[in-house]
Amino acid sequence: MRVTIALTLLTTLSFTAAVHAQGLERGARAGAERGEEMAGPLGAVVGGAIGAAVGTANGILGVDRRERFRIYALGEHRPSVALPGPVRAGTVLPEDGIVYYDVPREFALPEYSYTVVNGHPVLVEPASRRIVEVIE
Repeated sequence: MRVTIALTLLTTLSFTAAVHAQGLERGARAGAERGEEMAGPLGAVVGGAIGAAVGTANGILGVDRRERFRIYALGEHRPSVALPGPVRAGTVLPEDGIVYYDVPREFALPEYSYTVVNGHPVLVEPASRRIVEVIE
């Protein structure tokens, strides 16, 4: 049993590179799927936890897509909204005066919109207007 758990953990860790560029939910889902493929239900539990941790550390876009998205968003020359204070995840944007744009399909984030605040592209949850990621 100990050998199986250790083997499952090591196998799952080897797959975190593929999960590395995904957010919490995506990382957990991908880690669980890969873990289950390799080691059944126990692998799914371990893989989900590791995938979620890795995904959270890298945000929603992840390291490899973050720069591409920043270049895309700034290249669209969308007007920047000026707001007082720092721009950070968790900030709820005002109800009026902000235009939200669809995230292109290539980024596979249909549940989010984006806008530009204080010169920074930001991903936003449309229903709550909450910033979920600032693209630096």
